[in-house]
Order: sequence, then structure tokens, then C-alpha cells
Amino acid sequence: MTQLLAGTAGESLGITITEVGSDFLRGTMPVDRRTVQPFGLLHGGSSVLLAETLASLAGYLCLEPGAQQQAAGIEINANHLRAVTEGVVTGTARPIHLGRATQVWEIRIEDAKGRLACISRMTAAVVGR
Repeated sequence: MTQLLAGTAGESLGITITEVGSDFLRGTMPVDRRTVQPFGLLHGGSSVLLAETLASLAGYLCLEPGAQQQAAGIEINANHLRAVTEGVVTGTARPIHLGRATQVWEIRIEDAKGRLACISRMTAAVVGR
């Protein structure tokens, strides 16, 4: 699954897909010079990029194989709840709604100690490729 990130922003930030479950997709991202803001904290934009990457890939996996469709993010929000300054964060995307035209995903991003650092929700449009 991580091979789908080759040549993308996700690859540039070091995102790795670590687990695909029956109702979730999980991945990690390092907290390093690529993903922090000038004061050494995990950049909110990096968290959002992780969230959208996971939800978009998970959304694609929920589509009918061979249907020539993809899930494209059309809205995302995020609440940054805890500062992270080092290590790795883990994001888990789970579906809230899987419709024919739209999907809604919740993405929880936790620090290395399992503490919630960011909660995000993304809406995706199901579009043809």
C-alpha cells in the first residue's frame, strides 16, 4: 500500500502505511525537520496531510474493484489537541459514512504514547478516473 505514495507529498513527509483492517487504515509519519513548524512542533498542515492521505487511500479501498473511481477529498477539518515535538505519530482512518457519491472519514492521530494529538474529519467525493 505504501508504494501508492511514491512520488507524492506523502512520500516526501515519510508517511508509511502500516496496517489495513476490515474497518480502518493506519499509517505513521515521523516528527522531524520535514514535518515540524519553526518552533519544533508538529506542523498542523503535516497532520492534515497525514489525515487526508489515510482517508483518501482508505476511501479508494472501499470502492468497487474495477469501477474506475477514486475518492477525492473535498473538505477536511482538524483540531490539534496536543503538541508533538519528536518521534512518530500514528493516524487511523475509520469510515463514518460510505455512500455512492460521498464518503466521510474520521482520522485520529496519536503520539508515540498513544495520546490523541489531532482529530480530523474528511469528506470525499466519489469520482470517475
